[in-house]
Amino acid sequence: MKILRTTCFALLAVAALSGCKPDAALRKAEVLDKSASTAVTPSPESTGAIIGVVNFQGQPPARIPIDMSMDPACSLIGGQNLSEQFIVNAGKVANVFVYVKSGAPASSAPADARPVVLDQKGCRYAPHVIAVQQGGTVEFRNSDPTMHNVHTVSTGNATVDVSEGPGSTPQNRQFTTPELMMPVRCNNHPWMEAMLNVAPNPYFAVTREDGTFSIPGLPPGTYTLAAVHEKLGERDIQVTVVAKSKSRAEFTFAAK
Repeated sequence: MKILRTTCFALLAVAALSGCKPDAALRKAEVLDKSASTAVTPSPESTGAIIGVVNFQGQPPARIPIDMSMDPACSLIGGQNLSEQFIVNAGKVANVFVYVKSGAPASSAPADARPVVLDQKGCRYAPHVIAVQQGGTVEFRNSDPTMHNVHTVSTGNATVDVSEGPGSTPQNRQFTTPELMMPVRCNNHPWMEAMLNVAPNPYFAVTREDGTFSIPGLPPGTYTLAAVHEKLGERDIQVTVVAKSKSRAEFTFAAK
C-alpha cells in the first residue's frame, strides 16, 4: 500500500540517521500498518448460534377485545382486534426481545442497511414488537384506509411524531441509542401501540408465536443473554457458545 511504502521510507531514513538496522524499521512499519487495519468479521465456520424458547408459568392474562368504533374506517376493516401485551400459546411467550446484553465482540458488524418495517394495518401496529440495531433505520408505513400517527415515547432517541395518510410515502427514521421497549403510539387511535427495541449489537431476536428464537453468527465465548417483555420485565442467563454448534437457552416468566 502507498501508506505502508511511505511509512517504510520514513523509517528507513530515520534508521540511516540513528544507526538502527533497516529490517527493524521495516518490522515497525508492518506493526503500524496492521494496527490501522479494521477487525475482520468472523466467518460462519468459526461461529455458533443460540437457539431457545421463552416459557410462561401459570395462567396468563386473557387478551381483551378492542372497541374500534370511534373510527368507522377501522370498524369496516373487519376481524377482531385483541390486546397484544400478553400473547401466550401453549405456555410459550411471543413478542419477547432477546439480545446479548454483555460479552459481544467489539468488532460486531454494523447495522443492516435494510430498514426494519413497522406497518399500520388493520388499525394496529404490525408487528407488535420490533428490534433494530443501534444506528439502524425503521420504516413506518400506513397500509390502512385512514389517517394514522406515529409517535415514539423515547428516553434516549429523538422523538418521532409524524402523521401518515392512506397510501402516503413511508417515513424512515434512524435510531442511534440503545433502548428497550420504546412505546410507539398512534395519537389518532389510543389503542394502537407497538414496542421498539434498539440493540447495542447485531445479536438479537424477537420470539415467534411459539416462543422460540434464534441468534446466529456468535463467536465462541460466554455471554449474558437477556429476555425482555414489555410487562413482565427482564430475565438474564449465561450462555456459552461453541463454534459450529447450537447452544440452547431457556427463559421462564410467571404471572405477577
